[in-house]
Amino acid sequence: MPRAYLPILLFLAIAIAFPVVTILAAKLVRPHYPFKQKLEAYECGIEAASDARGRYAVRFYIVAMLFVIFDVETVFLFPWAIQYHVLGLFGLIEMLVFLAILIVGFIWIFKKGALDWV
Repeated sequence: MPRAYLPILLFLAIAIAFPVVTILAAKLVRPHYPFKQKLEAYECGIEAASDARGRYAVRFYIVAMLFVIFDVETVFLFPWAIQYHVLGLFGLIEMLVFLAILIVGFIWIFKKGALDWV
């Protein structure tokens, strides 16, 4: 029984050793001469005007989350479209209910003003 696990252990050892050996070899070969200009953040050749960690409005995150939610929900349409002939009328009604819930949610979010750009 342990002989059956030998290929897995060999593959695991190679998978762990390869990145470690590669990083160590790159560290030995590369030149390392830090100076002020090299350590600064690169901004298209222009000196950085301010800190890169600016604040974003909460509305940006709300719109991003809504996009992800609606995008993921529409991904569920693909398997239904593939199996449309197998599901028949029941599948059609089920998808219409799903789309109705999706549209009601979209209308509710639109009326709340979450999609207004300020």
